Amino acid sequence: MTEQVSTDVKVSSEGIVGLDEPKKMTREDWRKKKELEEQRKLGNAPAEVDEEGKDINPHIPQYISSVPWYIDPSKRPTLKHQRPQAENEDQYSSIGEWYKRGVQENTLSTKFRKGACENCGALTHKKKDCLERPRKVGAKFTGTAIAPDEHAQVQLDLDYDGKRDRWNGYDPEEHQRIVEEYAKVDLAKRTLKAQKLQDELASGKLDQTEREHDSEDEDEDKYADDIDMPGQNFDSKRRITVRNLRIREDTAKYLRNLDPNSAYYDPKTRAMRESPYANTGMNPDEVGYAGDNFARYSGDTITMAQTQLFAWEAYERGSEVHLQADPTKLELLHRSFKVKKEDFKEKQRESILEKYGGEKHLDAPPRELLLAQTEDYVEYSRHGAVLKGLEKAVARSKYEEDVLINNHTCIWGSYWKDGCWGYKCCHSMVKQSYCTGEAGIGINNSDCVPFDEGLTEQQEEEQPKTLLEMHQDKMKEKKKKKKSKKNKKHSSDSSDSEDEEKKKEKLKKALEAEDKWVKHVDAIMQLDERKRPYSSLQEVKAPTEEEMEAFRMKRSRPDDPMASFLGQ
Repeated sequence: MTEQVSTDVKVSSEGIVGLDEPKKMTREDWRKKKELEEQRKLGNAPAEVDEEGKDINPHIPQYISSVPWYIDPSKRPTLKHQRPQAENEDQYSSIGEWYKRGVQENTLSTKFRKGACENCGALTHKKKDCLERPRKVGAKFTGTAIAPDEHAQVQLDLDYDGKRDRWNGYDPEEHQRIVEEYAKVDLAKRTLKAQKLQDELASGKLDQTEREHDSEDEDEDKYADDIDMPGQNFDSKRRITVRNLRIREDTAKYLRNLDPNSAYYDPKTRAMRESPYANTGMNPDEVGYAGDNFARYSGDTITMAQTQLFAWEAYERGSEVHLQADPTKLELLHRSFKVKKEDFKEKQRESILEKYGGEKHLDAPPRELLLAQTEDYVEYSRHGAVLKGLEKAVARSKYEEDVLINNHTCIWGSYWKDGCWGYKCCHSMVKQSYCTGEAGIGINNSDCVPFDEGLTEQQEEEQPKTLLEMHQDKMKEKKKKKKSKKNKKHSSDSSDSEDEEKKKEKLKKALEAEDKWVKHVDAIMQLDERKRPYSSLQEVKAPTEEEMEAFRMKRSRPDDPMASFLGQ
């Protein structure tokens, strides 16, 4: 019995595996293997190669690259099992496959076939799917004019990109036919032109020299190959102009001044509007680059913009003028408009002066010259460049500032003394008070004592007391203190008793209210949820101490052994 069992186990093991376990490595072999792995990781030894001849990354763990011994111990380490398996991959339609259009030209039936369309006779659809005009007598009964069969459409299985490919199913030959058509039209034009020139030359209307000139290619690409502008490349075959980034020999704008606080450089548009040498003290006439705004606001650019603006305004008022279509007419109209405008302003000014006068005030010099000073702080360098000043004005707040009231020459808060604010002009600490000027400053800063305080000080100055009088005063104070303590103790006892009575009354009322609330909750819970009032079980106000005590006294605990006797 035992021998039979042992043989069965051996046979079953050989039938399942049929292989022996790998032998245990010696310590020396294991050390050599580890050294080889370290050298491969350092790059000093060539990487291990799999069965397909590809290198295996030495940093990949052994349990990933090696094949288990119970599957095939003779197999070398490989990563084939980590890559997509061909038998498990989904098969999709190729890029050239698409639905067939049109009908089959080869097979054309002459008689009606069973199962075909009763209207047209095609075998690929039924009568309800037929797209032909319904015949008076169908092909089923006439047997003539049988329509050809359509192509049997293939079932395409497209992947993610194939379903969203906008050019899927496009035939490039269609575009080639369009190109051939345009080429034929161009050839026909050239033939007609050559024939016309030949006829004019034969009739004597055209000389030989003019014929040679006209026979040249007068297309727009005639001088395309001669274009050699710096920064541009022209492709005559594609009719496009390729704009380079900049001339290689030129200095980049952002390298002209490396100060981060200098002119701003926009890397997206490669524009630097302000001059990079603005605050360096260099002479603007000697600088090679003064910013993009220099070219924008120099020459006739401003005049051109003003003329364009005048053309738009004139067109809105009914004048048919255009800057590009008729520039001469627009320039004359603009000049006459400016002359008339100056004359009108001069006449208006003279009429106002004749009526109201005051011409002498207009001839006065500016305020800066009269006072020989300004409030604008400007700091210049040795070369005359502005270092500080002429900055943009700071936006004022929406609240009124520097408003002087009640004859004050300074605002409230301009004076501070002993933790109080006041007016600097009169040293008054009362807001909305009337200004008293220098007199107020003298009064507020004087150390005089008020009249009432002086009287009290004089009254307080009395003769000193003797020791006996001082002892009698101390005894009287002690007696007063004892009486006050007794009165306080009596009053405190009475007040404590009154407080306890009030608390008992409040607790009694709270218990009654708690009973009513419990009854109310029981009545509400017996109703249907849809018939309950809105927020009927919710209290908004916070509970008092008496209500909390009543809740604790009335609360029933499930672990209380006397809970069943509470309701009795």
